[in-house]
Amino acid sequence: MLSRLKLAAPLLTLGLLTAGAASAQTPVATTDSLTLDATIKAVMDANPAITSLEEQVNAAQARVAQSRTGYLPYVTGTATYARVDPQVKLPFGDQVLQLAPNNNYDAHITAQYMLLDFGKNDATYNLAKAQGVTAADNIVTARRDLAYNAVQLYYNILFMRESIKVQDEQIASLQQHQREMEKRVQGGVSTKFDVTTTQVRITQAQNAKIDLQNQLHNQQTQLARLLHRPEYAEMPVRGSLAYSAAPVDVNSAIAQAVENRPEVKLARDAENTAEAQLRLIEKSNLPSLGAQVQAGGKNGYIVPNLERFRFNTVAAVQLSVPIYDGNRNKNQRVEASANARSAQSRTQDVQESIRSDVRQAANNIEASSARYANAETQIAQATDALTRARARYRYDVGTNLDVLDAETSLAQARLARVQAIYNYTMGQYQLKRAVGEQIW
Repeated sequence: MLSRLKLAAPLLTLGLLTAGAASAQTPVATTDSLTLDATIKAVMDANPAITSLEEQVNAAQARVAQSRTGYLPYVTGTATYARVDPQVKLPFGDQVLQLAPNNNYDAHITAQYMLLDFGKNDATYNLAKAQGVTAADNIVTARRDLAYNAVQLYYNILFMRESIKVQDEQIASLQQHQREMEKRVQGGVSTKFDVTTTQVRITQAQNAKIDLQNQLHNQQTQLARLLHRPEYAEMPVRGSLAYSAAPVDVNSAIAQAVENRPEVKLARDAENTAEAQLRLIEKSNLPSLGAQVQAGGKNGYIVPNLERFRFNTVAAVQLSVPIYDGNRNKNQRVEASANARSAQSRTQDVQESIRSDVRQAANNIEASSARYANAETQIAQATDALTRARARYRYDVGTNLDVLDAETSLAQARLARVQAIYNYTMGQYQLKRAVGEQIW
């Protein structure tokens, strides 16, 4: 029995956060206990990783707003002063003609506007928008993972509690059997050896209970960390495991998963981002046509007064045509095309992985259901065997070892049933996660 308990521990830590029908899902939270829904909500509210991702979404939205500025004029104001010595001076009759002032003042406002960029601004905007969608979908994925972490820890705690109850029942039954042995020893019907053998089994059962209690405390510690409540020695989780069979339509689940899984959305986001990056690189090597208007004032006009500050305007149109960039843009297009093809292949791989996840979840549910049925049969058989072993021992036609073995078999069958219920419950949540169903 102890070896089976040790095998149950990895299932708790390696179980794929999968879902189940359990009666603990009452959506009412109290101040001294946590239901499943209350646990998930508390984990969501307490985790700073969600806040961090939300700020990344805000940053992405700001980048989208920045990309829109390419459609608007760009206006700047400039004021300069320059002292130039010496200046050229020419004799002119009785006077000296100075060609430029020593003190130069210039103040103007410049407005620039891109008249035609052949889609570069559009490409920049589309890339920023695609990156913003990815940031938003990352929040969905993070919330999903947090929710299923909370579900796993919640049911791990319930599983450990149920397993400890089974151990308590076995210990109580063995202790009752020990008291009967002691009476038989006093009556001279049994030997002290039978009492000692029973005590050994009690000690083994108590050791198994200690291991389960340690695992329970570890699960509670992990949940406290997830809730950012390290001061809680024991998390006030409320609920119980319950078995409720439900049919699984694998084909329908696969179709739902391919449509709803956040991993698929993120893979498609990566495709869109790669395509947007490629479009931007293709546009970046095209000509651009811009206009500029400048109005302001400056001194330095020779006639009639060199120092006089005068109003002036400038208007210009500029055409920029890239001629040669050392094949940089060509190599950038090659890189971006490779990234786009890689993103497409990644999407196909994610879809295949999701189909596999759904099938594995369905297989786990089916196996757990079969194990539950077997456990029920084993409990009935072990209960009957224990009753018969006790009766045989009572009439001195059986041995104490037969009774102890029957006690152990019954405890193992009960633990197997608890394990089957836990696996089935987690299998249901595994299926929910596989199809992309939200539980928060």
